[in-house]
Amino acid sequence: MSVHFRKLALIGIGLIGSSIALAARRQGLVDVISVMTRRQETLEEARALGLGDIYTRDAAEAVRGADLVILCAPVGAYDTLAQAIAPALEPGAIVSDVGSVKEHVVKVVAPHLPPTVHFIPGHPLAGTEHSGPSAGFPELFAGRWCVLTPGSDVPEAQTARLAAFWRAMGSNVECMDAAHHDMVLAITSHVPHLVAYNIVGTVADLEAATQSEVIKFSASGFRDFTRIAASDPVMWRDVFLTNRDAVLEMLGRFLEDLSVLQRAVRNGDGDSLEAMFTRTRAIRRSIINAGQETAAADFGRPHEAPPAPETKIVRDHGGGDDA
Repeated sequence: MSVHFRKLALIGIGLIGSSIALAARRQGLVDVISVMTRRQETLEEARALGLGDIYTRDAAEAVRGADLVILCAPVGAYDTLAQAIAPALEPGAIVSDVGSVKEHVVKVVAPHLPPTVHFIPGHPLAGTEHSGPSAGFPELFAGRWCVLTPGSDVPEAQTARLAAFWRAMGSNVECMDAAHHDMVLAITSHVPHLVAYNIVGTVADLEAATQSEVIKFSASGFRDFTRIAASDPVMWRDVFLTNRDAVLEMLGRFLEDLSVLQRAVRNGDGDSLEAMFTRTRAIRRSIINAGQETAAADFGRPHEAPPAPETKIVRDHGGGDDA
């Protein structure tokens, strides 16, 4: 399906927003890109990088005449932003977002939007530990999944159009129920980030001499935790506040399993430890086989050329296991 939008409005221009701007421009998916951010210095940085055609700190001004609007700000700002843009939205426009939680987005955005627009929440499962307009690059979405969570009232043709937009930027696309998305992402992304923040925070609390040795002799395990823990603190604060129930559910399961490992270590139960490590090693192989990782060692791996994207548009309102 070919896709083209007259005007794309990006509300927020951090890593994801700037990467969308670069990828959409490179693929010729839009005629005009409007960039909105609340901080003047960030707006000037985006202008210097040539990320858009229109630059403004006024959200309503940014979306006027846009047939595609994507919220790329922290999810904690969505309520205010939705209220600001609602009166200026073009009838027939697609309104989407890139937030890491979806039920909260539906709750705070949908009530403000006019019935003349098509609201299709989205979440590109891609990112780095870097943030800001200069962090973006057009290959960010190559070979990565983008999950869309359209409501039952959204026409299939509009969902297909937005899916084609993400597919053209290199993403695989899948649709699912918002609640199911939040539960899956709680264990695949949110709890791992929470664990990483905690482990790195423990090191930060060590006495200076020990802390310096940990940093000096960091092996890949702790080093990789620090990459995750360097992610945007505002974004992740909002994720945990807005996906609280799912995170607590998965964190509870994690703590139960951690207690089992703790007992095995205390009791010298080598068989249990080996069985657990063998089982979890297979998960790593499954991720590689699914094309979401490479078996090569990761020491500053360069960004690879995008593989042929896949699209799977299946409405899942029953909480299935298609994620």
